[in-house]
Amino acid sequence: MGVDEIDTLNIVLIIAAVIFALLNIASFFGGISYRKKIAEAEFGSAEEKAKSIVEEAKKNAKAKARELMLEAKEENQKLRSVLDAEIKDRRRELSIQEKRVNQKEENLERKNDALEKKEHTLNQKIKEYDAKSAEIDELRRRQVEELEKISGMSQQEAKDLLIRDLEQEARHEAAIMVKEIEQEAKDTAEKKAKNIVATSIQKIAADHVAETTVSVVALPSDEMKGRIIGREGRNIRTLETLTGVDLIIDDTPEAVILSSFDPVRREVARIALEKLIVDGRIHPARIEEIVEKSRKEVEATIKQEGEAATFETGVHGLHPELVKLLGRLRFRTSYGQNVLRHSIEVSHLAGVMAGELGVDINLAKRAGLLHDIGKAVDHEIEGSHVTIGADIAKKYKENNDVIHAIMAHHGDVDAQTIVAQLVQAADAISAARPGARRENIETYIKRLERLEEIANNFNGVEKSFAIQAGREIRIMVKPDVVNDAGMILVAKDIVKKIEAELEYPGQIKVSLIRETRAVDFAK
Repeated sequence: MGVDEIDTLNIVLIIAAVIFALLNIASFFGGISYRKKIAEAEFGSAEEKAKSIVEEAKKNAKAKARELMLEAKEENQKLRSVLDAEIKDRRRELSIQEKRVNQKEENLERKNDALEKKEHTLNQKIKEYDAKSAEIDELRRRQVEELEKISGMSQQEAKDLLIRDLEQEARHEAAIMVKEIEQEAKDTAEKKAKNIVATSIQKIAADHVAETTVSVVALPSDEMKGRIIGREGRNIRTLETLTGVDLIIDDTPEAVILSSFDPVRREVARIALEKLIVDGRIHPARIEEIVEKSRKEVEATIKQEGEAATFETGVHGLHPELVKLLGRLRFRTSYGQNVLRHSIEVSHLAGVMAGELGVDINLAKRAGLLHDIGKAVDHEIEGSHVTIGADIAKKYKENNDVIHAIMAHHGDVDAQTIVAQLVQAADAISAARPGARRENIETYIKRLERLEEIANNFNGVEKSFAIQAGREIRIMVKPDVVNDAGMILVAKDIVKKIEAELEYPGQIKVSLIRETRAVDFAK
């Protein structure tokens, strides 16, 4: 193929390409125009639809608004009818209340008128009363003047006479009333108290040991006295120094007396001396060894006795030191009565009486057992055994009721609890039991003389006699000074003074005797 043919072919191809391109461009613009026409047609139809929707919505809204207006009108009408009904009811109630108020006002006006009339009538009566009162006063004054003239006594003198008569009559009636009340109390309280005490005593079964402040040690022969004394008295001095006890070696045949106010020391000395006599080897070194052993033995006995006392009475939970102090009471006596046995007896008695009265039995027993605990160390500590015992109980954290019973068992303080009163009664019963205590003759005579002296110092008492070992005093009164009714008052006064000034076990019966004698002679 030649060059011209190639150029022609290229030109043809180029022209064909140009034509193809022009055709594509024409088809592109034609598509655009077609799409534009279609879009314009669709927009027109959408706009018409929108207009129709808006028109339809407007119609629906107007219809809905009409419906709402109708509903609102109906609701408004209903509310108006309800309010009208309530207003009618309120008006009806107000009308009723108004009528009631008007009626009350009318009633008040009527009552006010009636009160004014009554006040007027009352004022008139008061005036009449004042006038009559003045008239009565005048009549009374004249009557008093006439009575004074007739009787020859002034009004004050008549009053004094009347007061004296009334006072005597009142005293007489008071004495009779006191006697009746006492008799009634005796018929009930005394019988009940005797039953309780009798029951308590019947239930007690205790051994009673009487001891003194001295102990006697028997000797196999009088030759033993010299060995006890030792060369230049060294044995007896050693024994007295180690035990704190006085040894009395006199002409008493085959006996040595140990003297000490401390019963525990005396017991240690007694046991040691008896062991030395049996052993036969009596010299200072052996004495020191035996005394130490005896002291340990006595301490063990003290502990055992204290534990036995708590076991016997059923009192548990005591501090160990209190148990030891109870054991020391085994070697302590009071007027010949063993204090430990006395304490055990008081514990039993208080417990039985508490049971009869429905009181705490364990508390009463505890207080009774510890009431004399101060006597275990009263020779070592200054003060009364009551105060010492209360301090010991406080020290070992005892119950407050127990401490109070210890303080009150001799009347140092007033008994504020039933337990304290029971301990007082039990202590008096145990001490007053025949044979329980011994009293030296000098103290006994002084007590009786003081008892008679107190009775003789009262006005109207002629003579008094203390009998029944001072447990009763019989008093002869002057019949012209003290009448039958006045005897009761005099007896009361004597009892109060005896209670205030004397200390005594148990109780003292005061009996007044009034006798009138008429004496004449036949000639």
